[in-house]
Amino acid sequence: MIQKTKQPEWQDETGKMIPLKYISPLNRLKERTTASLLINAKKLNENLTEFKTSVKNLCNDVYAKAQEELKTQNISKGNFTFFNFDRSIKIEVSISERIDFDDLTIQACKSKLNEFLSSTLDSKQKFVKELVNDAFSTAKGKLDAKKVLNLVKYRSKIKHELFQEALNLLEESIRRPDSKTYFRIWERAEGGEYNLIDLNFSSI
Repeated sequence: MIQKTKQPEWQDETGKMIPLKYISPLNRLKERTTASLLINAKKLNENLTEFKTSVKNLCNDVYAKAQEELKTQNISKGNFTFFNFDRSIKIEVSISERIDFDDLTIQACKSKLNEFLSSTLDSKQKFVKELVNDAFSTAKGKLDAKKVLNLVKYRSKIKHELFQEALNLLEESIRRPDSKTYFRIWERAEGGEYNLIDLNFSSI
């Protein structure tokens, strides 16, 4: 609630009405300052949100035109970068997709891997024990998705039935609850390096 000096009473955080004459000059200044900052911050946020939508639409136009000219319409959309003609401006579009695992299924995967590790491993497969232990180590109780998914690279190298079954469970456990697209705009400096125009789009 924004309160003004023309009001005879101001409401405090408990809901109690306080006569204006008992409100100090400092509290009146803080009221004006916080109100002004909030109003301007909301306007800037609204403008930035609109600009991000514009950036997204324009980048999508470039992506669609590139697919049309390069005849690559069947390629799924991912990270991409493009430049203006003299390469003084660089636009980056990166997609970050969060990966989680279904708890019960990933536990079944780990159990199957433990069975595999308990079986007789030949000399070429012994490295897998360290690989599995590293993949299922946790930080603050959470698995590192990249480490876990790294196991899939060994599907063609380790043909053991238990290992193959574990990877099937691993792939079944994957959940992609959300993804986020980041847009970054860079300008080339005289020295040739690109400087980021910081717009803090990530939270919008």
